Amino acid sequence: MLDAMHKRRRTFVAGRDLVHQGQSDQAAYILASGWACSYKILRDGERQIVDFQIPGDFLGLRSVLLHTADHSIEPITDIEVCEVQASDLLGAFTRTPRLATAVLWAASRDEAMVVEHLVDIGRRHAAERMAHFLLELGARLSLVGLATKAGYTCPLTQYLLADALGLSAVHVNRVLRQLRETGLLTFRDGYVTFDDYDRLREFAGFDPVYLDHAGPLLR
Repeated sequence: MLDAMHKRRRTFVAGRDLVHQGQSDQAAYILASGWACSYKILRDGERQIVDFQIPGDFLGLRSVLLHTADHSIEPITDIEVCEVQASDLLGAFTRTPRLATAVLWAASRDEAMVVEHLVDIGRRHAAERMAHFLLELGARLSLVGLATKAGYTCPLTQYLLADALGLSAVHVNRVLRQLRETGLLTFRDGYVTFDDYDRLREFAGFDPVYLDHAGPLLR
């Protein structure tokens, strides 16, 4: 079954949704390369980015399990995915324990991140919020070999960060400048540099225990 899934590879270009909010009978995907974001659009046209997806993550899992997508998914970069049909998931729990474990891991990790993002927006001030979010991304990327404690390549714009963190783009720019000037973090030319990783973790109150899993089981 896993071999068949890996043969069902598809590519999507940046900026063109692969899952639409309200869509039914949708396949899920495992992100093989590139970055994507999941988001919701409000009635006034404002966008809230729920999360960013990186290689190894599931895309559109709830749209399969709940039959209707409750959010949209847009590639931030060109991406390559492995398509997962509903029949793959239904058969996995009895025939492919590895896939079933990956699904459960993805669901539990996503729930833990949602909790932290709620705390970010509700209780952390802007600089702590930014630091915590970029540290979380670094921890997630390290699980798939795409980050170290020194930093990581990051394609996110200030507008994307603003929509994810509940800030304006101007405020994002100001916060990133503050973190850079205090010697904690630099985000420049598509690369996040942890200038003082330990002090940044202390500043943000970042404890990666909620991400301390075996990591994505399907790549």
